[in-house]
Amino acid sequence: MLSYQHLYHAGNLADVHKHAALAWVLEYLTQKDKPLSYIETHAGRGVYDLGAEEAVKTGEAAAGIALAEPLFPPDHPYRQRLDEARAGYGPRAYPGSPLIAALGLRETDTIHLAELHPREVDRLRAVAQDWRANVYQRDGFELALALTPPTPRRGLMLIDPSYEVKADYEAIPQHLANIHRKWNVGVLILWYPILRGAPHAAMLGALAAACPEGLRHEVRFPPVRAGHRMEGSGLFIVNPPFGLQTELAATADRLAQLCKPRRSA
Repeated sequence: MLSYQHLYHAGNLADVHKHAALAWVLEYLTQKDKPLSYIETHAGRGVYDLGAEEAVKTGEAAAGIALAEPLFPPDHPYRQRLDEARAGYGPRAYPGSPLIAALGLRETDTIHLAELHPREVDRLRAVAQDWRANVYQRDGFELALALTPPTPRRGLMLIDPSYEVKADYEAIPQHLANIHRKWNVGVLILWYPILRGAPHAAMLGALAAACPEGLRHEVRFPPVRAGHRMEGSGLFIVNPPFGLQTELAATADRLAQLCKPRRSA
């Protein structure tokens, strides 16, 4: 259960889909002069080196952010977070969602990050010292229930499990329903992979039953290499901010450009 390390996958197209949405939502929420809470249940190490052997080996960043970044305008909050991450951590740095949140939030906002993997949480603590973040080596769903409703009550939670075991798909709808019941005003963003065989299908049915007003958004893309099962990326969002559906459609249009067959010269 603790074997997953996101460095192998950092900056892939699923990250682009998820992180572009996260950066936009945080930008939207911080337009109001009211403090907010950010909670992340599966934080990872926070910052990733795309020049590391693990990242280069899979080729996922090369087929992901390296191609997708120019499709976002320079003033898009996702592009701004990418630029800020490289300025602070080096030209090959890629911001995980904790750093995207830390860069997009204000001193008046509160950040809670859960990560269970011992090596990943050590790395997260090392880089998060200057982020005003509370870091916990704890099961993310347990922490989410313990913290909700948070103070400040206004805010956002990102739920981004590894889906290493099939039980994750079965348990997540109830987790999300419990969190929403305790924190009915919070924006809840759940990410899920779209894999060959559609193991997420039953989960989506349960999510729709538990949170019928939730917004579902998916993008599809070819597997990055032979034998790779991921065929797309999905988001299920409870209490989506106004305008998010339009923003997600724009991201989907950008990523669709990468999937068009190229004409031969």
